[in-house]
Amino acid sequence: MPRTCLIVDFGGVLTTSLDDAVRGFEAREGLPEGAVEQTWYQDPAMVELTQDLERGWSTQLDWNQCMGEALGIDSTNLLGRIFTDSHLDESMVSVLARARASGLRTGLLSNSMGLAPWNMYRGLDIDATFDAALISEQHGLRKPDPAVYELILKTLEVPGSACVFVDDNAANLPPAEALGMATVLHRSAERSTARLEDLLGVALRPSP
Repeated sequence: MPRTCLIVDFGGVLTTSLDDAVRGFEAREGLPEGAVEQTWYQDPAMVELTQDLERGWSTQLDWNQCMGEALGIDSTNLLGRIFTDSHLDESMVSVLARARASGLRTGLLSNSMGLAPWNMYRGLDIDATFDAALISEQHGLRKPDPAVYELILKTLEVPGSACVFVDDNAANLPPAEALGMATVLHRSAERSTARLEDLLGVALRPSP
């Protein structure tokens, strides 16, 4: 039976590639390719600080300062500079609009990175796009904490078995699957849209 609710991540799903944006930043700053990822995800202090930021326990300014010091570069609006090249993927935004227009419920489940000085969600009217939006820092929870998936289902008033969840991070999919959601690992708008049409039973691509 087709599912009736579409829940999506934001960065890397509704935006262009975050990895491509990071590589562009490294080139502009004269950093070796991979320097940001290595510092961000392999330095235990940065991992912990990032998780605190996503839960709203620290600030973007704290993160910028620590990351700038670790990379040896200016920390001013560092997250904003890292993701300068990232922008909304209008193909995926249109998929959401068509899903909602077809009668499906839509939800946002996003690990935020603070809202100032850089706002990841700029340019998208969240209230007009989703029936419910859960931004991690506003609840003290982050993916893949199981409780955050339970909360978005409660907010949407749907069971997991009615939902499809899309994320670009494979580590964020198992907790959704444990609640009965079908999952899509996002790699491109074209592939995800085709898979969502199969799972949701509605046309999500523009008419030829």
